[in-house]
Amino acid sequence: MASEQDRFSTRLGLILSVLGIAVGTGNIWRFPRIAASNSGGEGAGAFLVAWLIFLFIWSIPLIIAEYALGRKGRMGVVGTFAKIAGERFAWMGAFVGFVATAIMFYYAVVAGWCVFYFVEMFTNPLPLSNEASQGVWNSFQAGYTPLAFHALAMGFGAWAVWKGVSSIERVNKVLIPTLVAIVLIAVGRTVTLDGAADGLAFLFTPQWDMLARPEVWLEALTQNAWDTGAGWGLILSYGAYMQHRHGVVTNAFITGIGNNIVSLLAAIIIFGTVFAVLGAQMTQAEILEVMQTSGPAGTGLTFIWMPQLFAQMPFGSTLAVLFFLGLAFAALSSLISMIELATRVFVDAGLARRTAVASVCSVGFLMGVPSAMNLNIFANQDFVWGVGLLISGAFVAFAVIRYGVQQFRREAIGAGPGDVDPGRGWDVLAGLVVPIQAVVLLAWWLYQSAAVYAPDSWFNPLEPFSVMTCLVQWGAVLITLLALNRWMVRHTLGTPSPMKGS
Repeated sequence: MASEQDRFSTRLGLILSVLGIAVGTGNIWRFPRIAASNSGGEGAGAFLVAWLIFLFIWSIPLIIAEYALGRKGRMGVVGTFAKIAGERFAWMGAFVGFVATAIMFYYAVVAGWCVFYFVEMFTNPLPLSNEASQGVWNSFQAGYTPLAFHALAMGFGAWAVWKGVSSIERVNKVLIPTLVAIVLIAVGRTVTLDGAADGLAFLFTPQWDMLARPEVWLEALTQNAWDTGAGWGLILSYGAYMQHRHGVVTNAFITGIGNNIVSLLAAIIIFGTVFAVLGAQMTQAEILEVMQTSGPAGTGLTFIWMPQLFAQMPFGSTLAVLFFLGLAFAALSSLISMIELATRVFVDAGLARRTAVASVCSVGFLMGVPSAMNLNIFANQDFVWGVGLLISGAFVAFAVIRYGVQQFRREAIGAGPGDVDPGRGWDVLAGLVVPIQAVVLLAWWLYQSAAVYAPDSWFNPLEPFSVMTCLVQWGAVLITLLALNRWMVRHTLGTPSPMKGS
């Protein structure tokens, strides 16, 4: 259990660290592409409406739950689930932790890509054509450079969590304000470009009939599930270090809204830049096709198109350096939280922190090697464990339901000084609406797999995007964790939990 000195020293340190969880590559890399992909001919504003709705009925209710679970349990995901949901359900916490850790394996690879591109933009001329930009990417991927930058990212993460919450707080007090400053500078430069206003108008103009399409709502919910960090167990892990006087509900709203503001700012940068640079050369439909192009492992817009677009604008080199530095900071701050989640689980089980950090990062590096060297493996892991996050969100809601939603709100959330009671509305959202959304979204992604991504090989576990690859990998982990449930409880809690649900 976290000792009294293992706390964030200030509320600002807590908020910045949790924003480090929430603000990642999903905000800067994925969100603009998904907004463009779910736009109509008139604009992407309808998607933004759906996305904002799910911020308040998925993300923030789960963020509230995670903050409160962490503060009440004062342990990592395994110990907290054993205490709150009951010792029979420690395996659920372990699954939440495993999913986030499996993402860590390849997310460190992504962080390495971002660092490499920052160095590339800083040291070499920007590519002037699509062929040249593709050549930079192909050359990077052809050798062992991704492996070296993967190791660099993992090493930075190990350093950041080495001393626990104090070092995590110090690092995020540098990373996040710097990231926000970079984003604001980039926004300021983007909106002054000729033609950028067309991109911003398209981004914010709603075509209301798009809301009649279920896939727009499902993509908006997916984006919330993936880019806010809600339901990952990461906020729970940091919540174990929050001071009791730092209110749960206020922090959750700051976290969720702050995250989405960064996403919108990133979209302003991307839409404004793309429309400004390509507006004189392409039709709107062609511009949208560029923005929707995912490329290998979803890299197309960010790593292939953006460098060459920056090359075509005044002061583009400076903006390119800032853009990829900000992307690297976003990736590294999220990576830190994933390392801390896994580390805390092992610390709760009795391992010394430094031993736990060294073990997590060493194994994390080794398990990330296949993704660093093969984009097909990377894409498979991103798909399997990205969809697995929906199960994690459902498990977080289950822990609250198992404890008793109203009782959990009274005992774990409360309305301390400066905070508010989320009321019965949160009871309905956390106890009913979130689980329904998780089931619907999981079913939709499995349907997408069977009908769109791998219709002729959905039964093949070796197919990167098949239903069976998900079921086999999830099943293997779940069966293992169920078998280890008693062992995990014994090593994590030591004695029977005195809290409800044991």
